[in-house]
Amino acid sequence: MSNQDERPENRLRKELPDEVPAPAQAAEPERAQAGPERTPAEPRRTPAEGTGGADGAEPPLTGRQRLVKGVWPPRVTRAQLIVAVLLFGLGFGLAVQVASNSDSDSALRGARQEDLVRILDELDDRTQRLEDEKQGLDKQRQELQSSSDQAAEARRQTAEKEKQLGILAGTVAAQGPGITMTIEDAKGTVKADMLLDAIQELRAAGAEAIQVNGVRVVASTYFTDAGKSVSVDGNKINAPYRFQVIGKPQDLEPALNIPGGVVQTLEKEQATATVERSDKIVVDALRQVKQPDYARSSSQ
Repeated sequence: MSNQDERPENRLRKELPDEVPAPAQAAEPERAQAGPERTPAEPRRTPAEGTGGADGAEPPLTGRQRLVKGVWPPRVTRAQLIVAVLLFGLGFGLAVQVASNSDSDSALRGARQEDLVRILDELDDRTQRLEDEKQGLDKQRQELQSSSDQAAEARRQTAEKEKQLGILAGTVAAQGPGITMTIEDAKGTVKADMLLDAIQELRAAGAEAIQVNGVRVVASTYFTDAGKSVSVDGNKINAPYRFQVIGKPQDLEPALNIPGGVVQTLEKEQATATVERSDKIVVDALRQVKQPDYARSSSQ
């Protein structure tokens, strides 16, 4: 019996413990030492996901509130600032233009009916003059084309055209119906720009030849102030200023007397202007023909 008890199997059984702790039981003390078990963190809710309950969460925003929150306070970029400045400048320019047009039209708005009728008649006369000029040119072309001796007809028309251009250039004396305007300036308030405005009004009304105090007025004529007098093309002239103008009197006189025109402007400066019609006005002041230094005729 003793020998059987001393077998290796029996000896191994004695050395082994009766109970072997399970792995789970061995891990329990370590878990206890690690501290209390943590639960997974709940996801954080945004104000828009709140339910508006007792936990104090904000209610969800409406579409209008989100729109207001997106545009206010405004976030101005550099490009937006540049566009705003450009739009402001454009609006300011339009406002100034409208105001200037209103000022220029205010005189016509307050004009009498007969003044407005006279202005319309003047515009009709200008249109008629242009139509007559067109018909004259058409007639010259037809005569040139139908003439048996086209060379002689061309020379005749050229000589006639030379006289007309000489009158416009101031190299030929002229006479015809027109007006005489005399400006009295006792206080010396008339300036060169006022006389230039009178010249422009007369030209617009169809003046063909103008002479001021013995000085022929042409396309290159300039006016400058010279103390209490005025200089025309370098020639000093003094008041009274006498304009001799050849043209249709029925067009020239109304052009000077329109509301806000030359006569009223001179009267505001305490100067007086008188206009007289005449069947014969002589413009005999001549201009020297200046030979061009560089320009040459391109015709062969």
